[in-house]
Amino acid sequence: MAEPTPGLPTSTLDYYAPVHVLMRRPKQRYWLHAILLLATVFTTLAVGSNMQRNFDKGLSPFALEDNEVPLLSPFKAVLQHPAWLVKGIPFSASLMLILLAHEMGHYLYCVRYGVYATLPFFIPFPSLIGTMGAFIRIRSPIRSRAALFDIGIAGPIAGFVVACGVLVWSLRLSRGVPLGASSQDLVIHYPLIFQLTHWVLTSLGLVHGFAALPLDKVYLHPIGIAAWVGMFATSLNLLPGGQLDGGHIVFSIAPRLHRIVSRVTILILIPMAVYKWAGWLIWAILLELSSFRHPQVPEWPKVSGVRSALALFGLLMLVLTLTPAPFANLSLRELVRMWRAH
Repeated sequence: MAEPTPGLPTSTLDYYAPVHVLMRRPKQRYWLHAILLLATVFTTLAVGSNMQRNFDKGLSPFALEDNEVPLLSPFKAVLQHPAWLVKGIPFSASLMLILLAHEMGHYLYCVRYGVYATLPFFIPFPSLIGTMGAFIRIRSPIRSRAALFDIGIAGPIAGFVVACGVLVWSLRLSRGVPLGASSQDLVIHYPLIFQLTHWVLTSLGLVHGFAALPLDKVYLHPIGIAAWVGMFATSLNLLPGGQLDGGHIVFSIAPRLHRIVSRVTILILIPMAVYKWAGWLIWAILLELSSFRHPQVPEWPKVSGVRSALALFGLLMLVLTLTPAPFANLSLRELVRMWRAH
């Protein structure tokens, strides 16, 4: 998140000495943020419109017409029928709100601690969800372990809270799986937070009819897909290693354990890629590459008190949002088996 900064205090005695850092405040490129934001709104609207049309027809959220080019089909459809973009508003607005909450959590705590950071950069991309997420760049040193902890955990908490609200709303809009739907249409698996939220709402009588069926029989509204993406993104950011949010949390609590925890996380992700989802291999590689460097912060004072409880809450969020096999039949083992069959 920030370049290592030499000369910061590293002992209790030095900590109380005045430190003056003079630097020019970086300029915000508002035009670039605006262009990326508008482009991401368009791409998520296009994908969301396809999801809504599929939901209305009782099809899989990611279903395409025959002979259509994967990933590009939604964009071709809305270019031919611009009015269809309106159908994508529920998914796009929900997903953008979750991503914005996450990044603004980081940004606002940067402002609180006097750390220079950019506004969020949204990344438009012709993917299944129309985006590759968002990020901010931190462009000045972080001067304490407490600041690093707060900045690191604020994003996941903000995104998680908003995603929970979106999830509750979406379950009330969902319906039962259409009769005759093939099992391969149900391509995503749900994290524990989905199971828990559905059970609570059903127990309280807040969902009725088809939406009260077991979750594997519930056909998610596109807003629910946005909540699923938000939870998945939260779990990825909370992986305890490298320069992910989870890595910053670990480093702020125990700097000397950061590299060890990062390596253990990588070793866990590799078998998960083999048996659960091939994408974990990419994340293992990214963690390995990002574990070599980390923003340096003063050793004292240590993180304690309420932040220790928040660290446990961060671990709880990871457990609730992590989906070992987010997509069905996409483990390395299964992909190799399909490749050999052809």
